[in-house]
Amino acid sequence: MRKFLYIYIIMCVGVLVASCSDMDDNERFTYVKPAPVARCVLLEDYTGQLCVNCPNAVGVIDRIHEVYGDNVIAVGIHGGRLSLSSSLSDLGLATPESEEYYQSAGSPSQPSGRINRKGTPSTIDFWQSLVTSEIEKTAPLSLNLAAGYDAGSRTVNVTVGAKGVDGNVSGKLQLWIVEDNIVAPQSQPDGSMKVDYVHNHVFRAAVNGTWGESFSIAEGEEKNVTASAALKANWKPEDCSIVAFVYNDNGVMQAAKVKIINSNEE
Repeated sequence: MRKFLYIYIIMCVGVLVASCSDMDDNERFTYVKPAPVARCVLLEDYTGQLCVNCPNAVGVIDRIHEVYGDNVIAVGIHGGRLSLSSSLSDLGLATPESEEYYQSAGSPSQPSGRINRKGTPSTIDFWQSLVTSEIEKTAPLSLNLAAGYDAGSRTVNVTVGAKGVDGNVSGKLQLWIVEDNIVAPQSQPDGSMKVDYVHNHVFRAAVNGTWGESFSIAEGEEKNVTASAALKANWKPEDCSIVAFVYNDNGVMQAAKVKIINSNEE
């Protein structure tokens, strides 16, 4: 009787093994969708050093940062007739690239800004509500940045780690260098010129082309993109950061920012 019981058990195990081997791969595993990620919002501040009202935008950006912290990335885009060109002096903050961005936005009155590149540039009165609307949405991908700086060559190397979270993403990946604590002239609301004004989050250069590079990622996929750039002599590496964002015709889908020199390494 015991012998027949052993034979029966062996036959049952064989049937189970055979059934498992015939199972389709799609039936073996249940797909788990990646967890949602918070959206980081890009605020492009169109500004100029000869614009008397542009310092008022700084207060608005500061108040937005008080509410949302690092989830909002502001970048000052200097351009137009109220700007000073960096090609004429180190004290000028407009570059050929920032001029192109300003003109592409329709050469708006200053100060004005665009939130995640949605719609036309708006005045500072609408920035907070537009940021709130965008930041309440989840993002279709996550971006993690790492930067390394070589002081000898003044070169920054950046790695963008991306992961698809919701659907398939297709567009452009843009990498920028921005700088804080730049002391340069700025017209004031009272009409005076403050020569030792401190400018923050100033666009300095595009790392991977004026309009970025083609980028796509599928849901659940992970990929890394690397790039490098040399800092100009008058840029202070300790005050510079890399801003990365992925965008398409519908706007910015996700953004991220990292300091070129980590504060723990200074």
